Amino acid sequence: MKKYLNGIEVDLTVEEQTEYNARNTTWNNESKDRKLAQIKQMRLQKLEETDYFANSDVTMPDNIKTWRQSLRDIPQDFSTEEQYDLLLARDEQGNLTHSIWSKP
Repeated sequence: MKKYLNGIEVDLTVEEQTEYNARNTTWNNESKDRKLAQIKQMRLQKLEETDYFANSDVTMPDNIKTWRQSLRDIPQDFSTEEQYDLLLARDEQGNLTHSIWSKP
């Protein structure tokens, strides 16, 4: 591995390479946690968009109740990094493609 020191490319020292490898390993190991945090934030946003249905003077349609429950169930229904990748997948326009995100 190389680094730039005063504009000159030099090799990392053994200690620097060890530290770089450790940080890289930690970053990779925490990938699943970062994805889940992102999914939970997106889920919260979707739930907040329909919170008004929970007001006492509004009747929440069954399809919205079911959808909201599906969103709340994400952590137990989707638990692998591969499943997180599916939840985070986007099309060419940047829209989420997994059906769970589509409000009925």
